[in-house]
Amino acid sequence: MSRTEHDLLGDREVPSDAYYGIHTLRATENFPITGIPLSIHPDMVAALAAVKQAAAQSNANLGLLPARTAGAIVQACEEIRTGALHDQFVVDVIQGGAGTSSNMNTNEVVANRALELLGHARGSYEHLHPLEHVNLGQSTNDVYPTAVKVGLQVALTRLQSALTGLAEGFALKSAEFADVLKIGRTQLQDAVPMTLGQELGAFALMLDEDSQRLGEAATLISEINLGGTAIGTGLNAHPEYAGRVRDHLAAITGIDVVTASNLVEATQDVGAFVQLSGVLKRTAVKLSKICNDLRLLSSGPRAGFGEITLPPVQAGSSIMPGKVNPVIPEVVNQIAFRVVGNDLTVTMAAEGGQLQLNAFEPIIAHCLFETIELLTRGCTVLRERCVAGIEANVEHLARTVEASIGVVTALNPHIGYTAATAIAEEALATGRTVAALVLERGLLTQEQLDRVMHPGNLTRSVSLTPVPAPSTR
Repeated sequence: MSRTEHDLLGDREVPSDAYYGIHTLRATENFPITGIPLSIHPDMVAALAAVKQAAAQSNANLGLLPARTAGAIVQACEEIRTGALHDQFVVDVIQGGAGTSSNMNTNEVVANRALELLGHARGSYEHLHPLEHVNLGQSTNDVYPTAVKVGLQVALTRLQSALTGLAEGFALKSAEFADVLKIGRTQLQDAVPMTLGQELGAFALMLDEDSQRLGEAATLISEINLGGTAIGTGLNAHPEYAGRVRDHLAAITGIDVVTASNLVEATQDVGAFVQLSGVLKRTAVKLSKICNDLRLLSSGPRAGFGEITLPPVQAGSSIMPGKVNPVIPEVVNQIAFRVVGNDLTVTMAAEGGQLQLNAFEPIIAHCLFETIELLTRGCTVLRERCVAGIEANVEHLARTVEASIGVVTALNPHIGYTAATAIAEEALATGRTVAALVLERGLLTQEQLDRVMHPGNLTRSVSLTPVPAPSTR
């Protein structure tokens, strides 16, 4: 069963049960690119509906849209915003036309649902038209970027929550291992003592900082160009429309959107998306570094660092019995690689804009929504299936501290750099401990050495009674 619809290019048969129309149908034929429909990004779909709802309310306030027509549009949009009809948003996420296909898809779904609410059949556009009514006072060029920004704000809220949760997970482990001494490393070589709590606590702070940076980036995408229509001049929109639609959109979404002071500039400038993508890349890079560290620290169990044990979540090999791999950090690493690639795509798409419009916002939007979703899921999985179950191999860590040459650094203030260097060289050559050599050479008394080498003092500066210079004979 089908219905006949008409557009610039002629007539086409549209499935009678479809809420989309002829413009959407042509877009699905023109852009069989990824096989991924717009509905993969529900925040974007809901944001498009929110924009259409705000537009209908504004046009009704201005006397440009009959109250009954506006009411049906508003109800249809509210249904979409709560998850209804998302399966009707079928255009590919990568499309030509600067998002026109996504805007048309939205206009048609909203219109046909509104027609049903008014008691008319889908496709009977003489009663309520996708362009004449749903798209009144709008252009793809102000609707689409505004919806992208609104949708991204919602998605970022979830990512910030996931980042905060992961940071809290590391903070809990930091407290649990606050007294577990280990050797720190620089350039993969033994450095000076620290606690495992300090190591994991640094991860928590790194993630908290990124959550804050994401909040700052979100502020930059609160500026919208809605009301600018095609190129920012506001052609075909009521003079009061931009202000009213901003107020309605803010009320609908709870997001404090701001109308750009220069709509011509705002319509062509995608710098805020580039900025956001860069911050997301920063987050991904730091997450990947943390996961690299977790894989190193848990390597082994016998022939690696073996300092911590990650929770086993699945068998690691089809040929090696008993092998368990750090699969959760590994998947987060791969998320980071994808995010870095998406950032490059956003960069090139932003650079490719010309004159009064950037035609490549669909790929920018897809990359940003995908990046945020991947990072959100990655943070959640890392916290729940890895960080929460980390165990410290305390006895092994104690042995490495005792045997480490790095502890000699703590003796520098008390025996001097030259003597400490000599101790380090002999310890490395003979395999003897630093403590034994210090006592043998009479550089410190047992009491002084115990104080310096006490686990609670190895991670901070310690003052001692001046020690007599060693004999030179």
